[in-house]
Amino acid sequence: MKKIKAIVKLQIPAAKATPAPPVGPALAPQGINIAEFCKKFNDLTKDKIGFTVPIEITIYEDRTYDLKMKQPPASELLKKAAGIEKGSGEPNKKKVGKISQEQLRKIAEQKLVDLNTEDIGAAMKIIKGTAKNMGIEVE
Repeated sequence: MKKIKAIVKLQIPAAKATPAPPVGPALAPQGINIAEFCKKFNDLTKDKIGFTVPIEITIYEDRTYDLKMKQPPASELLKKAAGIEKGSGEPNKKKVGKISQEQLRKIAEQKLVDLNTEDIGAAMKIIKGTAKNMGIEVE
């Protein structure tokens, strides 16, 4: 078993990793080849263009690393489903979009691996709460 040196968590736009911040400053102190990391990340996230991808990088003492990609944030998935640029500044008063129960279910199924539940009903409640806080109505 390799000894872990650090765990770095970043959110990077899919297929757009560059040595510039936030990637370079986060990984350079760990001794990782940043150009190689960027190429690997960009290849892995080609299919998620348009989303910000949370990633967990486990760095070992021998300078090797493992990537654990997560699903895009629920807020990004909700914005895309509702077809809006950003959430409401006053979600209780001003609604900015609507999504259907079917769209809510699809997002919940996609996010299920990252949530702290295995029940699709509970996952839908979590995502519905996020939608409510963004000013998105669920029909």
